[in-house]
Amino acid sequence: MKQFWNWKNYQIAWQVEGEVNNAEIAIVLIHGFGACKDHWRFNQKNISTLAPCYALDLVGFGESSQPKSQLLYEKKTSENFNYCFDNWSQQVFDFCKEIVKKPVLLIGNSIGGVIALNTSKKLSKKCLGVILIDCAQRTMDDKRLAEQSLLMRFLRPVIKTLVRQRFLSSNLFKNAANPTFISKILKVAYPSGNNIDDELIHILFKPTQRRGAPEAFRGFINLFDDYLAPDLLKNLKNPVHLIWGEKDPWEPAKEAKKWYETFECVKTLDVIPKAGHCPHDEMPERVNPILKKLIQEAI
Repeated sequence: MKQFWNWKNYQIAWQVEGEVNNAEIAIVLIHGFGACKDHWRFNQKNISTLAPCYALDLVGFGESSQPKSQLLYEKKTSENFNYCFDNWSQQVFDFCKEIVKKPVLLIGNSIGGVIALNTSKKLSKKCLGVILIDCAQRTMDDKRLAEQSLLMRFLRPVIKTLVRQRFLSSNLFKNAANPTFISKILKVAYPSGNNIDDELIHILFKPTQRRGAPEAFRGFINLFDDYLAPDLLKNLKNPVHLIWGEKDPWEPAKEAKKWYETFECVKTLDVIPKAGHCPHDEMPERVNPILKKLIQEAI
């Protein structure tokens, strides 16, 4: 059942399955960029048989508030929002404290994975673990500039100047916010083609038609210097589990294998054959049993 929570004068949409479940822990699902709580359509109810399962819309996405974007050099007001990992993580942290009120297992896809890692640090012992599903590797971050081509390094200042401009970010967003473009992107993100249906296109398209949607887009594309998952994994005490699509076009599985081999907190890695960036939605029949096993171990 969909509900709303007032967080710092923003309206946050969320839903829960299995709320009558008396398990001592709860699960919190954190979506990726451009997605929303309904992107867990094949997972939330399924895993709620083990523990109450919450999904929320991050500020800027789904049915949550979409305030005007505030970049770091711009003046902070009561009406704008700095779209960044610390603020999204604070949102999830406060949601766990005020709404969930139980120790949690955090599950994040794409940028939701980075948010889950950062929130886990804030929650400390109140977080029993983190499951990353194709966590964002953020190759365009300034801290990874040395890995880019010479041309990209040369163009970076120009690109950063351009994407700050609302006329450009709004036009880019307008061109992307239509069912045809969304369908094309999904065919790249879901290489098997599984579960690319009208429901999914509607889930992703509907929030783009809200007045503030271009502002969330502007905020996100200006995230050039923020958290990288490996930096968060270095000193994390909570156990982390990786689930990855073998054919993710944006976040290579080889990097996930590197994390598994490098960081002590990373306990398991499950690679889903033929799946892409969102295996939980593309191949839930493969992912849900893994999630349930990890949840049972956490309980």
